[in-house]
Amino acid sequence: PQSVPCAGGHRCCPRGSHCSADGESCVTDLGTGTRGEVSPVSTAPRAVPCPDGQSECPDDATCCVTSSGAWGCCPMPQASCCADKVHCCPHATVCDLTRGRCVSPAGDTDVPLGTAFPAWKRHPPAPVALRQVLCPDGRSACPDGATCCQLSPTQYRCCPLQNAVCCSDGQHCCPQGTTCDLIHSTCTSLGGSAPLAALPTAGDIKCDERTSCPDGNTCCRLSSGAWGCCPLEQAVCCPDLVHCCPQGYTCDPEGGTCLQGGGTHRPWLRKTPALPRGGQVTSGNVKCDETTSCPDGSTCCRLSLGTWGCCP
Repeated sequence: PQSVPCAGGHRCCPRGSHCSADGESCVTDLGTGTRGEVSPVSTAPRAVPCPDGQSECPDDATCCVTSSGAWGCCPMPQASCCADKVHCCPHATVCDLTRGRCVSPAGDTDVPLGTAFPAWKRHPPAPVALRQVLCPDGRSACPDGATCCQLSPTQYRCCPLQNAVCCSDGQHCCPQGTTCDLIHSTCTSLGGSAPLAALPTAGDIKCDERTSCPDGNTCCRLSSGAWGCCPLEQAVCCPDLVHCCPQGYTCDPEGGTCLQGGGTHRPWLRKTPALPRGGQVTSGNVKCDETTSCPDGSTCCRLSLGTWGCCP
């Protein structure tokens, strides 16, 4: 806290000094026109990201898994993490838990075991909130600049036009100030006509050009290399290519659970195959409504926005 930042924000000098013109040293302030003692510039501390992508340790430390399943920091660079998930040893030494020592293969090092301390959560930049248009049901929403068009009493689609006219077929829309001519498939006005605009199918999460998952799901790769659907929003895809966990959790392959900082456990979920894009209901799928289906063996459940999701 008692430091003076240098230009660029990556280095600093102790209070009572200032950064040199080249940014490589700190000059002590001894009065106007007097050059004081020169000392090296301090580099702002960096952090070591842990494998879960959510925790981090100081730059001169090493990430080690603790007994709770969360990540901890061993206060040594490139350290050896001990099997008891409590202690650690310096680089190129091994843990001798029986004697409580760190020893090197050559026998020239014999020091006490070190203890890991908790890692802290990384703080990524806050996502920019996207403005949305709330639909009349109070639950569904469309992107800013679009118009909500009612498809059924409980389902809306989004017309990619502002203040648009929704056609009675529930499939098309027209620009403001025009009317739908479903017989000729045009939007008509006093000045002429234009083709009807199709309403995009709502509720699809696009994995690639050919496959998608239901709204509220997350696309995750399966062991076959194909896309699968995790029935959670912004889920964590587990490295076993079979399971997934909620946002903020990490996958624990040994325990078959999802872990959160503080030791919270919950069962992990199995991914389901993604559906072909286009909305065609194939045999063996569970039909939610006329336009939405879930994989065979799952259950249709309403999501917070009123659209359909799939419980596996």
